[in-house]
Amino acid sequence: MTPMEHALEAAKKAGEMGEVPVGAVIVRNGEILAIAGNRTIIDHDPTAHAEILVIREAAKKIGSERLIGCDLHVTLEPCAMCAGAISFARIRRLYYGAADEKGGAVDHGHRFFTQPTCHHAPEVYGGINETQSGALLKNFFAQLRGD
Repeated sequence: MTPMEHALEAAKKAGEMGEVPVGAVIVRNGEILAIAGNRTIIDHDPTAHAEILVIREAAKKIGSERLIGCDLHVTLEPCAMCAGAISFARIRRLYYGAADEKGGAVDHGHRFFTQPTCHHAPEVYGGINETQSGALLKNFFAQLRGD
């Protein structure tokens, strides 16, 4: 499985638990360091986005707050909070699935990584497994609305 396929699996599991179905994976030198799905409701923690959870886990695993040489794969364009964490962690590359025109902060919104106050910007690749990522989100919210 590719890292994004692992992220999609984590997103599906999050959705099954009632969380917004977003999943993330951090990889370094071909090794998966961390996999997580959103857990904001389960953890009663508004910061428990998939990206934050994998950053925390990978940092603990390697014993450093700097994830030099690490790549993040996430099913949805990161929000401003997650973009900030990605920058502070010094993530090398960001791969994301579905664009988020409302809450995204990478290629939408204020485009965090292009701001002069951003100290580190990863290489960004959007649209990876976009169809599958978007379908998970659309189906989840359709079910919430009772469609």
